[in-house]
Amino acid sequence: MKISEISNGMKDVEIEGTVKEVTEPRPVNTKFGPNQVANALIQDDSGEVALVLWGDKIDLVKAGSKVKVTGAYVTEWSNKIQLNIPRNGEMIVE
Repeated sequence: MKISEISNGMKDVEIEGTVKEVTEPRPVNTKFGPNQVANALIQDDSGEVALVLWGDKIDLVKAGSKVKVTGAYVTEWSNKIQLNIPRNGEMIVE
């Protein structure tokens, strides 16, 4: 699937792209306790989308990394769509 085809509410999304940038991790309190979250901007030839990274997944990517995400779901935050990786989803970094 191309990034331009992604829309809010989609489930079981699979995309491949290149990381354009990664935001600095920020601390958050969740119902599971304290954690860190960051966003990676992923792009392909059709567009770009934010990928939400939690905890140890943050250190797996950097600008220029190629990633394949499977089993993701799409939400909207601040009028922008973003990809989220659930526990049963996967992110492969090349």
